[in-house]
Amino acid sequence: MNISAAAKHRLSCLSLGALVALAGCSAPPPAQIDGSVPQTWTQPVPAAPGAAAADLRGWWKAWGDAALDALIDEALAANLDLAQATSRLRQQRLLAGTVDAAYRPVVTAGMRTLQDIAAIDSYFHASIDVTWDLGLFGAREAGLRSAAASVLDAEGQLQAARVSLVADVAHRYLDIRMAQRQRVLLDEQARLDARALQLAEVRRTQRLGSQEAVQQLQLQSAQRAAQHAALREAQARAAHGLAALLGRTRPEPQWLQADAQAALPGTDALAVAALPADLLRTRPDIQIAQAGVERAAAELGMARSALYPRLVIGGSLLYSYNITQNSRTTQDNMPTLGPQIDIPLFDWSRRRSQADASGLALQAAVQAYRQSVLDGVAEAESALAALAAQRERMTALQASEQLLEQRAQAQARRLQLGLDSEFAGLAGRRAVLQARSEQTTAQAAQALAYVALYKALGGAPLADAGEGQGATP
Repeated sequence: MNISAAAKHRLSCLSLGALVALAGCSAPPPAQIDGSVPQTWTQPVPAAPGAAAADLRGWWKAWGDAALDALIDEALAANLDLAQATSRLRQQRLLAGTVDAAYRPVVTAGMRTLQDIAAIDSYFHASIDVTWDLGLFGAREAGLRSAAASVLDAEGQLQAARVSLVADVAHRYLDIRMAQRQRVLLDEQARLDARALQLAEVRRTQRLGSQEAVQQLQLQSAQRAAQHAALREAQARAAHGLAALLGRTRPEPQWLQADAQAALPGTDALAVAALPADLLRTRPDIQIAQAGVERAAAELGMARSALYPRLVIGGSLLYSYNITQNSRTTQDNMPTLGPQIDIPLFDWSRRRSQADASGLALQAAVQAYRQSVLDGVAEAESALAALAAQRERMTALQASEQLLEQRAQAQARRLQLGLDSEFAGLAGRRAVLQARSEQTTAQAAQALAYVALYKALGGAPLADAGEGQGATP
């Protein structure tokens, strides 16, 4: 049976149309992820009457500490880890803008000279070639989805760097402040230890005390000196760590000194009016996990598209000139245009296995997303529990300090009346200083729990909407 050229053309058009229609139905559906969070927190929220609403983008400003505000602003402007994350985001945005170019017509031109097979004539060829990969069966959509996932991941990494930076600056700052106050208290305790040791020596010589009591005080003095050395080390470590976060080579001199007036946030500054669990959705690791789901879905779409024929529209226009005979040839000058179809046959099973493996990878990415949500809930709940525990600890230590102060005042009155000795009153004064030291530690621990809470909620300034766009590498 003979088929006319027109019939062949119509058949080719129908086949191509059916292929395109089939390709349009092959894009994978969006992945289903579970981002649900609890309606309420299990642990108590540190609420207080008149407290400000939770501000994830500037939570540290509730402390009213201008020095800390300035340090965080400096860190956000100068930190090198943050600069690297910003550069990676710009890089991904630039690359994402070129993905669609692979599925647009590509025009190439070329010129060359060659000889025929008999080595008789030489020819000059000039050609224009056009290829257009249609990206059917979801290949183009998968490529765009993968690029968008890379941008989403880079945005999450940038926000994660911001969250970590703000929390680390606040953490180092609190460590420095606590060490400055603790050093003053240790110095006072050391002076009391020295006076007690002096009086114990006098009591021993007067046979009112024992050598064992003197040795006990000497041991106590040595332990106090060891505590002081460890505290100076921790302060230096925090100071140099803060300097590195700010992009400096050395810390401020006052960061390494003792300061009885070093400010720590009070209990009222560590309270909020409301803290909905939906705030967890701002966590950058959840965004990064979502990017992983999108990337896995894109890889699945690409693997599924490889199971179908690859269709490329190609065309060529050739100009040929016989240099030897100084004449133009016409037999090769006919333009060509038509589809090129790459059909997977012998490696189809390998492609099928790759698609199945990509499906399992997508399932794992969805599970990883859900796990990141659960981890966020657990981290926030732990921070709330620590905040509540330190609040209770502060209350108990304040009550204990008041009782010790009352005992010390009574001891001082007895000393003035000659009813007691200076040596007997030193123990009470040391107990007051120890209570103040523990209270300072609890106050800093409560503030650190507050930092951990907002870090768990993803609290930090957001990147500018247009950051990285239009930038050059």
